[in-house]
Amino acid sequence: MTIKKEMATLAGGCFWCTEAIFQRLKGVTKVTPGYSGGWIENPTYEQVCGEKTGHAESIQIEFNPAIISFPTLLDIFFHLHDPTTINRQGNDVGPQYRSVIFYHSRQQKETAEKIIKQFQNSGKYPERIVTQVTPFTNFYRAENYHQNYYQRNSYQPYCQIIIDPKIKKLMNQYRENIK
Repeated sequence: MTIKKEMATLAGGCFWCTEAIFQRLKGVTKVTPGYSGGWIENPTYEQVCGEKTGHAESIQIEFNPAIISFPTLLDIFFHLHDPTTINRQGNDVGPQYRSVIFYHSRQQKETAEKIIKQFQNSGKYPERIVTQVTPFTNFYRAENYHQNYYQRNSYQPYCQIIIDPKIKKLMNQYRENIK
């Protein structure tokens, strides 16, 4: 029996945060931090932070849709970052921190647009949602020191101040989805 896998590529600020969140979900088989959406091939972290590559810090998620659906991934994505700020997540500022759903199929595009509309109409966010819904064109794996960053550095202040509260929120709101 072959397990069906799908791919989702999301950008919601710092990829250390989003990687740490999505790695904890049932049905997610792999999460890779990297860079997506720009025009420079094989960019470095320094180039992306220099804001001249067009890339966003992103994660590529390999998942089993029989266990966790794309809409559930997006629901978690929207609850655990601020989709109303342009080129910013908290103190992280720049186009590399923008909110983007890089869709891999027409169905993912339609699902993303539908969920954004639902969230906008729900009143959960007083400001307009600015998350971009963009066709997937490229993904470049980030340097090794970015891979599994939180697991290797959870004692660092950034991880304790920024990532720990997001993981606690995930554990409280999505307990049934945790591995």
